[in-house]
Amino acid sequence: MNVIAPEAAAAAGTEARLEQLADISQQLLDHARRLGASQAEVSCSEDRGLDVNVRLGEVETVESTADRGIAVTVYFGKRKGSASTADLQPSSLVATVEQACAIARHTEDDAAAGLADAELMAREFPELDSWHPWALQADQAIDLALACEAAGRDSDARISNSDGASASTGQSLSVYANSHGFFGRERGTHHSISVALIAGQGDGMQRDGWYTSALAREDLEDPAAVGRKAAERTIARLQPRSMATSSMPVLFAPEVARSLVGHLLSAISGGALYRQSSFLLDSLGTSLFPAWMQIDELPHLRRGRRSAAFDGDGVATRTSAIVRDGVLQRYILGSYSARKLGLQTTANAGGVHNLQVAASAPGLDLHAIARQMGNGLLVTELMGQGVNGVTGDYSRGAGGFRVENGEILSPVDGITIAGNLRDMFQSIEAIGSDVDVRSHIAIGSLLIGKMTVAGND
Repeated sequence: MNVIAPEAAAAAGTEARLEQLADISQQLLDHARRLGASQAEVSCSEDRGLDVNVRLGEVETVESTADRGIAVTVYFGKRKGSASTADLQPSSLVATVEQACAIARHTEDDAAAGLADAELMAREFPELDSWHPWALQADQAIDLALACEAAGRDSDARISNSDGASASTGQSLSVYANSHGFFGRERGTHHSISVALIAGQGDGMQRDGWYTSALAREDLEDPAAVGRKAAERTIARLQPRSMATSSMPVLFAPEVARSLVGHLLSAISGGALYRQSSFLLDSLGTSLFPAWMQIDELPHLRRGRRSAAFDGDGVATRTSAIVRDGVLQRYILGSYSARKLGLQTTANAGGVHNLQVAASAPGLDLHAIARQMGNGLLVTELMGQGVNGVTGDYSRGAGGFRVENGEILSPVDGITIAGNLRDMFQSIEAIGSDVDVRSHIAIGSLLIGKMTVAGND
């Protein structure tokens, strides 16, 4: 098999590198066919990045990465075999296909195995504005991280230490191809600046931080602003208390509210459903949320965090509702899980794309919802993994602030919040428009009318 040497692409442009990955993919597919595979698919990727870490004004690490990888899956009827390699030498690529074929010949038939249907393959590839490379040099990245940390440490005399600051940039190229004749090319960039600070002394020390991330450097927050925000959050946590155990409203800040959407996605994912390990079995078409609740998937959003024209199976993505007027409209399925359930793929092989959770009313932010809540708990941090996906039981360590008469007051920690996700979903009373833009799940502050808060007071 005559494969173009990867070194030849190192100095070439992005399009040339994508073409090289596509050419390798085609040769691998051809070789799989010659070995008798009835179907095959190939994923090729190339990632490059720079990451620096500083602490207390000194450089700790500077890391430059350059990775490539190939994954091959072949099907002999309903038997499947997969193999992967990081070595792009021709002999290694040939051996990878042969290993995948050998595995497939020794596996059992799986009625759900195989490529997604050919007619579902993406045919349109809109410009998604996801490629914004940043020629960031190590000394520049160090300066950014140092400026971020210094701004935080200089913000308040009570900032006593630092867990460090970082600046990073990365870019990725990938090609997915299969024996239907589908070739999908993707490219993307990501950049971030972050810092974590420590305030106080001895047993009274508290830690918090902040970060900014974006696909394009111009969308990043200023490093000094990130440092000051981290300092503000850290100082606000000083001298926390616990709370008396009781039932009360709980307000989730935007950066933790998206975890609740994550629990929903896990429960309605195809893998959990066909394994019957979800508390939302047979929930399609049922009312899970208040009637005003809307969640949409927007895979073609320009400069979206997870925008894509096709999913991990090559299936064309599309804008669609997940929740409409509080009712679950569909599950999250790739072609394999869809076949296991006797349903149609939702173009979510590899996960969801950009999700948008609509605000319950215009102009709502965290402070407005706190005033609406009156008395309760504002959660800004969650700890632990106490969520049972089978029953929906929810119990996690939390930190945040006591809210009294609509005012956000003293910090609290050492508490646990508990409930059942099905009940929590139904008890959502408000969602803000103060979206945390650092995630592919766009959601603002979220208020749940009643949860159990367990503390030590």
